[in-house]
Amino acid sequence: MQEPARVDGDPPAPLAAAERLALLDLAARAAGLGTFRWDLRARALHWDDAMLETFGYDSRTFDSTVEAFEARVHPDDLPRVRAALRQAVTACGPYQTEMRVLRPDGTTRWLVARGQAVAGADGAAAQLVGVATDVTALRAGEERVHQILEDMTVGYYWLDAQWRFGYVNAEAERIIGVGRRLLLGRVIWEVFPGVAGTVFEQEYREVARTGAPAVFDAWYPAPLESWFEVRAVPERGGVAAYFTDVTDRRRALEAAQQARTRSELVAAVASELVEVLDPVAALEAVLPHLVPSVADFAIASVLDEGHGPWQQRLHDVAALHADPAMQPVLDRYRETRVPALTSTSLVAQALAGGRRVLATGVPRAGEVVAAGPAQDALARLAPHARVVVPLRGRGHVRGLLTLGRSERRGEFTGAELRSLREVMAQIGLALDNAHLHAARRDLAEELQRSLLTALPEPDHLELAARYLPAATATQIGGDWYDAFLVRDGSTCLVIGDVTGHDLRAAVAMAQIRNVLRGGAHAIVQPPAGILSALDWAMRDLAVGALSTAVLAKVEQPPDLAAQGLRRLRWSNAGHLPPLLLHPDGRAELLRRPGNLLLGLRSHVERHDHVVTLAPGATVVLYTDGLVERRGERLSAGLERLRGHAETLAPLPLEELCDRLVHDLAQGSEDDVALLAVRAHPEDRPRPQEAGPQRLPEDLTDGPGTGASSEEPPTGRAEV
Repeated sequence: MQEPARVDGDPPAPLAAAERLALLDLAARAAGLGTFRWDLRARALHWDDAMLETFGYDSRTFDSTVEAFEARVHPDDLPRVRAALRQAVTACGPYQTEMRVLRPDGTTRWLVARGQAVAGADGAAAQLVGVATDVTALRAGEERVHQILEDMTVGYYWLDAQWRFGYVNAEAERIIGVGRRLLLGRVIWEVFPGVAGTVFEQEYREVARTGAPAVFDAWYPAPLESWFEVRAVPERGGVAAYFTDVTDRRRALEAAQQARTRSELVAAVASELVEVLDPVAALEAVLPHLVPSVADFAIASVLDEGHGPWQQRLHDVAALHADPAMQPVLDRYRETRVPALTSTSLVAQALAGGRRVLATGVPRAGEVVAAGPAQDALARLAPHARVVVPLRGRGHVRGLLTLGRSERRGEFTGAELRSLREVMAQIGLALDNAHLHAARRDLAEELQRSLLTALPEPDHLELAARYLPAATATQIGGDWYDAFLVRDGSTCLVIGDVTGHDLRAAVAMAQIRNVLRGGAHAIVQPPAGILSALDWAMRDLAVGALSTAVLAKVEQPPDLAAQGLRRLRWSNAGHLPPLLLHPDGRAELLRRPGNLLLGLRSHVERHDHVVTLAPGATVVLYTDGLVERRGERLSAGLERLRGHAETLAPLPLEELCDRLVHDLAQGSEDDVALLAVRAHPEDRPRPQEAGPQRLPEDLTDGPGTGASSEEPPTGRAEV
């Protein structure tokens, strides 16, 4: 009978049995499945073509026996396969196993077989039917992954959803120190209780909750006592951890950080001390770098030179506490400590041995200081760890640093003590330099002041002078002035500045000053001639220094004396111009062409300049410390001096000098020397401030001449 034609919308016609079998076979092949049926009663095994191909048989070579099947199963897998078959048949239940198939061509296939035992009429298993899947490619991938995990140089373990170890690689075994057989299947929190409550647990649970990877560093306590860098990621419903031991790296980083901190501390201290030459100021500058970074409090002490008992030479000069509320307590301790220190104190031990002394634990009463205010203050400070470090410079103990820290801070570490050693060396050297510089400075100033002799008191002329050392302690100047009467009756005024800022400059200044004074007395010449002679003398005497100078003479020849006038004759060797205050208060800088510095050449053509001084006029000579300022043009400083002097012109001479120095020289980076002369009217009684009642006769060629009778052959006057 012919099948009726199908109309659209009608359900599809059912497939014939043969067609269904063919379709199932096609689907099985497409899915990589092979089918099998084992007739238990007939002991016959039926395979489809996919199964035959997988086991390396064909329809001619496969005899449908179980023995032929078992002949191709890997010997190591055969016991497990037999057990699975036996269990399925006995229970008339499901069958599942995994096996390796050894093919005749030498290759190996991995199969996963699943089936079901089917009962006969008697209820016992009559046959076993199922399918087998070739998972060789999948197993190869898994093996590659397994090999990769085993070859990794980082530790790896996988935790399932119940936090049990499901996989542990070889590197993880090595790092953790526990074999995987003791870990697999066990819960991590039970195996490693030290993880509970730490960043490990927090991060793992967060990864499991959010599915977001996490990277972190964490410390695991004993027995591992190590730092780990961990990358935790979600994997197969659990959490996988990739980790490595970074303890050595962390220690190296910590050591590098400590070294960097130590270097920064030393550099900061060195920077503070580079220009601080006062011992107390140096110690005060250092303490903020030690508190609170190294200690909770610190006391700085200086030790005077000498051979008396150390308690008479030791002075606590600075103290700093990290807690402002405790600073008054520390100050009381500093003020009362030294007289109360005992022979068993760390200070006494450090001074006796010249070395660092450490102690731990709150000191007992009477151990450090005797009973009294110092002991009461120390009890409140309650230092748990103490260290006293001598400050040594070039073999001498120049002072001490006492550092204390609370029990919360713990003891001083080796790295901190190494830092202290380097810092103390810097401070000790700075203190030693301060002592040396102070000695040199005192010597230079004493030399300078010893040469600043008493000013002469010529008739109706008033002289005043000032000398101010530089505000910057590193500057030892060669500034100098001099004033004296010579046998021609004139008054010589000298101002000068030797180049350099050290003791050599001060010594050279003394040489030049003495040679100039002697030459001015020995030869009766105008200033230019005297300075020319000084050039030759400096060469012949090998003075070896350069100096600016103004040499001026206040003269009064008969023609000017009749008019009540005087004459200022001067020569300028590269120095700043004299300042003239006219009687009406107008200030004028006597700018004239200058000549070379003294000592530059042995033969220099020098020139004189002349200006008439009316009664009431004032001449001011000065050095550059009065006018120069860093970053400012010299002309600005000169104009400042001129303008300010003009406002002060009415003042008495001594007060005028005081105000000029006070107003213009405060904070100067150079020494300041100033010499001023004021001409008083001669038609009035001599003012008290203008000197004695008579002029020494041995200083003049004749009463009231005040000038030489001859004009010297050298030097040229310029008005």
